[in-house]
Amino acid sequence: MSENTCKFFWYELMTSDAAASKAFYTAVVGWEPKSAPAPNDSYTIFEVKGSGVAGMMQITPEMCESAKPGWMGYIHVDNVDAYVTKIKDAGGAIDRDPMAIPGVGRFAVAADPTGAAFCIMTPGSDMDGDCSGGPPAKGAQGTPGWDELHAGDGPKAWEFYSSLFGWTKVGSMDMGEQGEYLMFTENGETPSGAMMTKMPDTPAPFWNFYFNVDDINDATGRITANGGIVVMGPHEVPGNTWIVQGIDPQGAFFALVATPK
Repeated sequence: MSENTCKFFWYELMTSDAAASKAFYTAVVGWEPKSAPAPNDSYTIFEVKGSGVAGMMQITPEMCESAKPGWMGYIHVDNVDAYVTKIKDAGGAIDRDPMAIPGVGRFAVAADPTGAAFCIMTPGSDMDGDCSGGPPAKGAQGTPGWDELHAGDGPKAWEFYSSLFGWTKVGSMDMGEQGEYLMFTENGETPSGAMMTKMPDTPAPFWNFYFNVDDINDATGRITANGGIVVMGPHEVPGNTWIVQGIDPQGAFFALVATPK
């Protein structure tokens, strides 16, 4: 069993302009972009010190009619087809049936009972090895930092994900009218994410992904300098941590996190 099992292990940007997005995230997050091996060479891999942490693909004009630029998270499972059944039995939905990508793995697109989309994937051995263990160190510039669900119903979402993937609660904060900000761990050790009921004016439930940067103020400046928009922050959150949320030039929502050294 992979050490990534039942964790978010890959993050993917769907964008309307791959060249512009590549330039933006290279400048803002510090990723090193490279093309995936053939026959998937239209796909961009974002690397940190030679290790892939995220990917990017361009939305076709036809896809733009139903899909907008945004980030999607992949949860590692040992058997995609078996988990499709589990997701349906738990009240979720399958938006795209299992499909194999040569040399990459088998995946499906799902939605939790409150409407937030995510992917499940059984990766090939090369991809699994590329995204697990070893360098880069946790918290290094460009590495994934926090997985945050803005759910249609926080408690209902927690019941779904914890029962399916074995995530455990490690703490919470009172968010007033929004209810509980429930922090969880995917590996039984350090907190890796949180979920809450979304704000009333948030159009739809979604997963928000934070990527690590070394200095939040410098990174915030890079967002605006490269054509992005800062929508919240930077501000401090518990744990001596700073965050900023933004929108890239193509309209994809993203977030950054930094812990002062």
